[in-house]
Amino acid sequence: MMTFLVSALALGLVTSGAMAQDAMSPTAPDFATIDADKSGDVSLSEAQLVWPNLTAEAYAAADTDTSGSLSQAELEAYLAAQPAAQ
Repeated sequence: MMTFLVSALALGLVTSGAMAQDAMSPTAPDFATIDADKSGDVSLSEAQLVWPNLTAEAYAAADTDTSGSLSQAELEAYLAAQPAAQ
């Protein structure tokens, strides 16, 4: 359990205080809304419009194919793995 928590913290998946409320919360607009430029993926800057406290490290952790952007599947998987905002 402790190893998971340390790993999650290192990846930026677990946050505290205001970050827990603002980091990629599962209660988000739909993908089409986040993808402001309608490119079919979500850039870091687009994601930060929705989640201002999103770090580059957390975004990179969500980008599992390392393409530099989030597909809808990557975004949905990342959001599903996030704890509910407190």
